[in-house]
Amino acid sequence: MSAQRVIKKVAVLGSGVMGSRIACHFANIGVQVLLLDIVPKDAPAGDKKARNKIVNDALEFALKSNPSPIYLKSFAKRISTGNFEDDMPKIAECDWTIEVVVERLDIKQTVFESVEKFRKPGTLITSNTSGIPIHLMAEGRSEDFRKNFCGSHFFNPPRYLKLLEIIPTKDTSPGVVNFLLEFGEKFLGKTTVLAKDTPAFIGNRIGVFSIMSLLHYVQKTGLTVEEVDKLTGPVIGHPKSATFRTNDVVGLDTMVHVANGLFKNAPDDEANELFEIPDFVNRMLTNNWLGSKTGQGFYKKEKVDGVNQFYALDLKSLDYKPSQKVKFAALETTKTVESLKDRLKILFASKDKAGDFYRATSYQLFAYSSKRIPEIADELYKIDAAMNAGFGWEMGPFEKWDALGVEDTVKEMEASSNKPAKWVYDMLESGAKSFYVIENGKRMYYDIPSKAYKVIPGTEDFILLKNITATNTVWKNSGSTITDIGDGILNLAFHTKMNTIGGEVIEGINKAITLAEAGYKGLVISNEGANFSAGANVGMIFMMAVEQEFDELNAVIKAFQNTMMRIRYSSIPVVAAPHQMALGGGCEMCLHADKVVAHAELYMGLVEFGVGLIPGGGGTKEFALRLSDELQDGDIEVNNFRERFLTIGQAKVSTSAYEAFEFGYLKKGRDVVVVSQNRLLAEAKRHCLQMAEDGYTQPVQRTDIKVLGKQALGLAYVGANTMYSGNYISEHDVKISQKLGYVLSGGDLSQPSLVSESYLLDLEREAFLSLCTEKKTLERIQSILTGGKVLRN
Repeated sequence: MSAQRVIKKVAVLGSGVMGSRIACHFANIGVQVLLLDIVPKDAPAGDKKARNKIVNDALEFALKSNPSPIYLKSFAKRISTGNFEDDMPKIAECDWTIEVVVERLDIKQTVFESVEKFRKPGTLITSNTSGIPIHLMAEGRSEDFRKNFCGSHFFNPPRYLKLLEIIPTKDTSPGVVNFLLEFGEKFLGKTTVLAKDTPAFIGNRIGVFSIMSLLHYVQKTGLTVEEVDKLTGPVIGHPKSATFRTNDVVGLDTMVHVANGLFKNAPDDEANELFEIPDFVNRMLTNNWLGSKTGQGFYKKEKVDGVNQFYALDLKSLDYKPSQKVKFAALETTKTVESLKDRLKILFASKDKAGDFYRATSYQLFAYSSKRIPEIADELYKIDAAMNAGFGWEMGPFEKWDALGVEDTVKEMEASSNKPAKWVYDMLESGAKSFYVIENGKRMYYDIPSKAYKVIPGTEDFILLKNITATNTVWKNSGSTITDIGDGILNLAFHTKMNTIGGEVIEGINKAITLAEAGYKGLVISNEGANFSAGANVGMIFMMAVEQEFDELNAVIKAFQNTMMRIRYSSIPVVAAPHQMALGGGCEMCLHADKVVAHAELYMGLVEFGVGLIPGGGGTKEFALRLSDELQDGDIEVNNFRERFLTIGQAKVSTSAYEAFEFGYLKKGRDVVVVSQNRLLAEAKRHCLQMAEDGYTQPVQRTDIKVLGKQALGLAYVGANTMYSGNYISEHDVKISQKLGYVLSGGDLSQPSLVSESYLLDLEREAFLSLCTEKKTLERIQSILTGGKVLRN
């Protein structure tokens, strides 16, 4: 990255839904933000509060929204607000100005005219437009402005959707483009894609085509809303919201706006007629059935006799009917197929209505995507990257095509009048049979001009397990894989359902540590699943408890505890690299690692209370230990105890890695946060290697943990009984709270005492097992297993 360009302060012009949330995401990464918007009509001069009402209300609304656009509420202090009339001169202090005002060219040009009066030469200026040609906005601006100007199209919500399209004009400096591509990926955690200044750029061009072609197919075949969402959700690697639920969330008017823009601005597109809005969609617009924002769209929810009733729109009659569960034979046959690649092959080969749907809509998409090169992008990987990051597709069009087999699929596409672009035939004739290959641990794409495979730019520093596991696997069992990631560091990944921790994962952890201690420098625990780990296998615990196999259950819990302690007390450094959910046992694993290198999007917590238990894999012990280490002379010790007690008792889950520090799951000064998930494993490896090379010393088990005994235990008992008296918790909650308080306080000790980790682990295990004998605990576990719902009985 250019040494002389540093981003310390950013101005965001426009505080609407996108602007306020872009501002929040820059604040997330430590940048100071100036957020500006228009002055309300009739706001008197000199009345700062009145003149900043629009921007302040917008920011306040954003900060209260769920999911939150900001990692930690205190980060909002990095955002200062103002208005265009009084505060535009302040952009002279900013390194980057981002325009996010209303989608009208004349208004944007007026804003840029004002920006040019005040911005410092050489600073970045970009537009977040999703539809207006970038070059038109730069017309009439100075050479320095045009050289440092381009499009920077974030997807909503900017914190969570990873796509950032960078769209230069012919005047944009290559150095600016390269800087933004790297900054977006490395610091904002985005998949940054270089796009051309064409209608809807890459993501929306392909995404909206996919939606519109599907709408026309539905109109022709009569598939229902529920059927389409069943077919286009997780079964094919798309988000749970699938097609119509996604439309309801985004807003039908938004989708139609982009489609109309494409119909008007891409007249030479061979599929232009597909961007015409179907009749039933126009009628929905007339009725103002736009989705969540108007209370109804393709779905609506109503209370009937106090119970939520869900309805789906009948696309023929435009009447709402009770939402129906649908089944397809093809989908039933793939329920146990974990691999998406294998699943797609089965689905596309099926001869039922589902197979017809997949072949018709996907072959059309494959052909369309191939013909957009080089119109919207020169390289095919950019189209896949945009769909992965902007629409949450696990596989983009070319990746799905690869999974099905390019050559065979081309023949089927021809038979269905969906002939792909000529370059696809040229590729096959050259001997290349796939769009991607993996060589030397790097993923390479087929480069059309050179007819050769090239490494995807910007990925050189990534370590991705999916690219190296096939060649670097050291050991594996049914639930875990140990991979050599180079420089003497091993990685342990688990791949059970939801990455839950059972016997196979426990075996994998112990084997990984044994191997690392015998001939390696260190161990990283990370994986590339949707979540790091949803915790211990509660189904196994439930079965043992129901069968009253308590000796066996005791042995299982002890083995879990011993394994967590082995993570802590091995002779090599162990680094955990969690992402997304790290709950229960997954959290306990991180608590015992020497260091945690966490992805910023980390939802971490000890959640056992929700199933009628306390943390039994060393989590309660670890909170007692950390409480002891935090106690300072003069502290009101019971206050510190209360905080730790409530974190577990309320099953608090962090909404980001930064909040995990606040809850005490991560340690300040030891653990670190990485915003780019693609860099997570490489960063974890770096820290692990550094610890080894700095002369890692095997720790000694603790015997000096200060516990508070009766004074803290009394607080736990009184607090629980008070909550029960106020009808805030149930009688069973009181029992769990008392067990938790007993372990955290070190038992019924007459005075504060020093105890060992093994003493606390014994207390923890005894409490855990005793709760497993409780009928109400088993009812709670059963509720989670059968319906995924927390039962408060």
